Amino acid sequence: MDKKYFYDLVDDDDRVDGIAKVTGKAKYSAEHQFANMAYAVFVCSTIARGSIRTMQLYEAKNAPGVLDIIYYLNCPPVPGYKPDYKAKNPGAVLNGLNVFYNNMVKSNGQPIAMVVADTYERAVYAASLVKVDYIAEEPETDFEKGMLAAKPLSGARGRSVYSRGEEDAYKKAEVSVESEYTIPIETHNPMELHATIAVWEGDDKLTVYDKSQGPKSTQNDLRLLFNLQEKNVKVITEYIGGAFGSGLRSWPHVPAVCIAAKKLKRPVKIVLNREQMFTTVGYRPYCWQKVSIGASKDGKLTGISHEAISNTSKYEEFSEGIVNPSQFMYDCPNVNTSYKVMALDLNTPTWMRGPGPASGCFGLESALDELSYKLNIDPIELRLKNYAEINPASKLPWTSKYLKECYELGKEKIGWKNRPSVPGSLKEDGWLVGYGMGTGVFGAGKGPANVRGILKSNGKLTLQCAVSDMGPGTATAMTSVASDLMGMPDEQVNFELGDTDFPTGPTQGGSGTSAAIGTAITNVCNSLKQTLKEMAIASVPTFKNFKAEELQFENGKVSVINDQAKTIGFAEIIKQSGKDSIEIVKDSSVVSTGTQRYAMNSFSVHFVKLHVHPVTGVIKLKHVVSTADAGKIISEKTAKSQMSGGAVGGIGMALTEEVIVDPRYGRYMNSNLADYHVPVNADIPMIDVLLVDKPDYIISPVGSKGIGEIALIGVAPAIANAVFNATGKRVRDLPITPDKLV
Repeated sequence: MDKKYFYDLVDDDDRVDGIAKVTGKAKYSAEHQFANMAYAVFVCSTIARGSIRTMQLYEAKNAPGVLDIIYYLNCPPVPGYKPDYKAKNPGAVLNGLNVFYNNMVKSNGQPIAMVVADTYERAVYAASLVKVDYIAEEPETDFEKGMLAAKPLSGARGRSVYSRGEEDAYKKAEVSVESEYTIPIETHNPMELHATIAVWEGDDKLTVYDKSQGPKSTQNDLRLLFNLQEKNVKVITEYIGGAFGSGLRSWPHVPAVCIAAKKLKRPVKIVLNREQMFTTVGYRPYCWQKVSIGASKDGKLTGISHEAISNTSKYEEFSEGIVNPSQFMYDCPNVNTSYKVMALDLNTPTWMRGPGPASGCFGLESALDELSYKLNIDPIELRLKNYAEINPASKLPWTSKYLKECYELGKEKIGWKNRPSVPGSLKEDGWLVGYGMGTGVFGAGKGPANVRGILKSNGKLTLQCAVSDMGPGTATAMTSVASDLMGMPDEQVNFELGDTDFPTGPTQGGSGTSAAIGTAITNVCNSLKQTLKEMAIASVPTFKNFKAEELQFENGKVSVINDQAKTIGFAEIIKQSGKDSIEIVKDSSVVSTGTQRYAMNSFSVHFVKLHVHPVTGVIKLKHVVSTADAGKIISEKTAKSQMSGGAVGGIGMALTEEVIVDPRYGRYMNSNLADYHVPVNADIPMIDVLLVDKPDYIISPVGSKGIGEIALIGVAPAIANAVFNATGKRVRDLPITPDKLV
């Protein structure tokens, strides 16, 4: 096919990795090839609690092509499994579960053995021949029963309980609401399955190709687990086909394939199947919430109480900030929150896009909508009446907050003036019409990052950082940052990532990547420019009598500010200086701007117009408008892609996604993409994305704030609120399916 077609298709000027992805040139973790590679397949438990009595392996071991079957009785010694080593290196315990360590079963679907064969198909067949006899115990996987045994988080009390002013002040309010909301387990289900390839050189040097949102984090996990030197562990993650949080941790398949490769002394690959994507790499936990809000008759909030319980596994405590938005989103004098976890015989949850606030804002924003109807006040007007100019919890001003602009942009675009104040009173073509909105918030910070910049004598700039990119367009955005700072064309800048041999990069999660790496790149480019000026003055006769501050950068050249006839390209400066390149490594630290004196958050508001069939309860989304206060927008195309993608995730959260667990066996009953319903093209309406695009230079010199999480947070309550506006029926238990409206 004509190459120009692909350039037109992906607009390569905007997406630096676009051509590689659409032509198949991009290599994902499972696509690397090695001579003599073996293939691993898990055998997973079929009970949720108990132990293994016996494993019948004879038939599987004698199947064609089988090289080994690794399980708890023949697993080679792993340093991280030894009690004394774990005591000295607590980080060596990966997610609380050491794979193949003993015969205990802690969840249905837990990897209990691994068949390794010379082909993938043979490994799959042999794994089906393994027979396991269990000593089964009755599992505890019922969410409603588990809530009765929920406990506060371990550690400091402040993690579980927060209070300011009078507790439960809503009870004394002139108008109040008190409602319970539930969100089922949701799973990440990216297109790319999790995959890992392990290659050992001897017993002390390991290279791993892994689907990881944090290559440096995975490197550290493996370093600790196998007691290796950091320099002898290399993790490569060139491309990721979506992750949404599932790649934030090293799950059992990562150490398992490393164990196998070391034992067999050959490269070994494992690719999880779709069912294992439900049972081995985390999920958004089940969440129950009770939100109670009180207000005066004119709409001023007087009290907010927010309780939440979510599940964790029996072998590890996982928690997220579900109730935190209620502590600071609105100006309210009396707020109290509590958060507990219930330990069940399920695998450990993990962070999923918008972790914590995605669940918490569903409860908070739905309750506010309920309150608006009781007060007979427009939902946006209610929020503006209680707009927090400073963070009420910390009493700190925000680095920036343009949430009011988000409200105005969105209400105009969605046609909020057409919203009926009386639910169920507006129809179009025989369908009930509803409008709804929901606000989102997430932390916006700048973590540590390091970047290497190499400006070569051919005039091209290479930037290197050990960050991975699961799809937000990190390379595209960072290329843009560098080209703007250096005054050189984008095509002269190359951003390399996904290799732990590069300087340390952040784990890509929590929407902090652009600010962190962008700051490091800013420091690199400023240093390069200073070096180029000094080299030009020292080595190029034309510039000998000028000072550094009299020189400027444009189109890959240095020139005199008041005499642009005196100009020279970067490449020529380096050549005349007798060098091949300039290499500089900088981190993301900046001169202190007193960020500790500010609250740092990104904000979003999502608006929805939908139709509901009055007889069948079928919901048709007609229009979604997503607005964002995410600081300076570095790449408009990738930012809008993030926002629209988040809206799609929020649509799934609101209308389709739900893991169903059989409490008798702790088994996921719909662990496949036929029965676990994600939104498809027909479910998605027109999505408009509106960006405030005002820089926040307190957080970082780049001016950007995170956008990936707020893209989803607030979408689910916007849809739920629109359904109520259309029907007068309040659905508090996600997903909102037609049977709940009939």
